[in-house]
Amino acid sequence: MATFEDKILGEKTEYYCSSSSEGEEEDDESENKDAGAVPSSEVGRGPDVSKWSGTASNTGPKGVISDWQKFKELEKQKLEEEKVERLELIKKLSITCQSALDEEREKAEAEKDSVDPDLKELFSDKFLQEYMQKRMNEMLQKSSNVPKFGKVINLTTGQEFLDAVDKENKSVTIVVHIYEELVNGCEAMNGCLIHLSQKYNEVKFCKMKGSLAGLSHHFKVSGVPALLVYKSGQLVGNFVRLTDEFGEDFFACDVESFLIEHGMIPDKTCVPQISQQPEDDDEDSDLSLE
Repeated sequence: MATFEDKILGEKTEYYCSSSSEGEEEDDESENKDAGAVPSSEVGRGPDVSKWSGTASNTGPKGVISDWQKFKELEKQKLEEEKVERLELIKKLSITCQSALDEEREKAEAEKDSVDPDLKELFSDKFLQEYMQKRMNEMLQKSSNVPKFGKVINLTTGQEFLDAVDKENKSVTIVVHIYEELVNGCEAMNGCLIHLSQKYNEVKFCKMKGSLAGLSHHFKVSGVPALLVYKSGQLVGNFVRLTDEFGEDFFACDVESFLIEHGMIPDKTCVPQISQQPEDDDEDSDLSLE
């Protein structure tokens, strides 16, 4: 029968326990303790969820969403970093890529800034400009001392031809026209040289028939009109059959441009401006005195 104490503590359904089973249970507990087995209180406890690293073979819906959100966040961060790097690269290339004109302009500005201020002031000084004008006028006056001709000289013999070249002032340019009477272009060339001899009176223009110069028949027919140019006794220009250049009918301006282009005669249009300034200054001074 159950006692009052058993009712309070809880009535046992079975009161019989084999001695052998009790001994086995005690032996099992001692073996578990000796082998380091997991206590019964920890048996059946699952892994700690708070220590999950984010990967698992069997992930639930919430884990999949969390992984997707982390992936998108990392992808967005990577795109932003690539965009920043791209902008920095574009900025760097835009600074280094300059045109050749920009480089020349920067170089010119750097050279301009590097000029000595005293030297710059010296070049802009009025005394220096006057000195340059004086020297230019002296040079022009020296060049004006050369002989003046103003006409076409007709040469009739070979000796006259040699004297016209060898016995002339070394600073004089000599242009000799070799021609024949009935050859196309020769008459037009003689007319052009008459005009040029008056405009370039410091140049010695001459003409001579090919037959009097002892030239071959082939040259007298196919080589004229021809211009031979001498400077300091040396042949510097040899232009034959000029009808191939000008045609059969041409003008003095055509021959003038041809000789200027080849450097045989000076260009009258290239007059130094500084050589004209003293006259302007004198006129201004006269006006001021009036």
